[in-house]
Amino acid sequence: MKIVILDSYTTNPGDLSWEFLSKYSDDIMIYPRTSKEDVIKRAKGAEILIINKTVLGQDELNELAPELKYIGLQSTGYNVVDLKAATKNGVAVCNIPSYSTNAVAQLVFSFILQFTNKVNLHSESVYNGEWTECPDFCYWKAPLSELDGKTIGIIGFGSIGQRVAEIAEVFGMNVLFTSKSKKDTDKFKTARQVDLDSLLNYSDFVTCHCPLTDETTGLINLDNLRKMKKSAILINTSRGPVVNEEDLAYALNNDIISGG
Repeated sequence: MKIVILDSYTTNPGDLSWEFLSKYSDDIMIYPRTSKEDVIKRAKGAEILIINKTVLGQDELNELAPELKYIGLQSTGYNVVDLKAATKNGVAVCNIPSYSTNAVAQLVFSFILQFTNKVNLHSESVYNGEWTECPDFCYWKAPLSELDGKTIGIIGFGSIGQRVAEIAEVFGMNVLFTSKSKKDTDKFKTARQVDLDSLLNYSDFVTCHCPLTDETTGLINLDNLRKMKKSAILINTSRGPVVNEEDLAYALNNDIISGG
């Protein structure tokens, strides 16, 4: 059985060992990175492919069949694999749904707190001596705001979205969320499942945690940005194309929303 890892560096830059794979095969090839032009050449004959962000489209999957049987994604997102082509060729595709739950939720609040507390702005100002020159002890370069009582809207309520909701409630925030399926909210104090329009209309912060699919590509577009509060902040830690970047730039440049 041939096992090929096409982009090992992003998940293992050298601090971990791949030795455990030798229990399953004596034919293992590990590449730190693989260009699009080299994918088929390196993966040809493999029964198992391990990838992170290497794109496996219809052309690649058709070429690698029928030897290829399994694709293991070292990521939560699976949009780099053409699932229809994989299914057609009898290739199983697996991802890692929860490996980064806490890390992503923490990042969301790093962004949110940057908007509310502007830590970088004030740190640089103090470092440059501006506070020592200020006649007042209370010093700020821009308005600061508290999260308590604010509403966060979570688009996608899987493991990451729910972790964000848990942290939000610790801050005293109210939680709205959208999801394709009905979610149990018994463990939450404030979380309510609503439609997308309601979420956009009432949220002070909107954070995206949905997979990238045909349905969610460009979900945050100008029409939906116009439904948000003018003071609202948009956070996207899901896949980039969930947000139409040109529409977001227009919204920010024209004060349709406050930040993103």
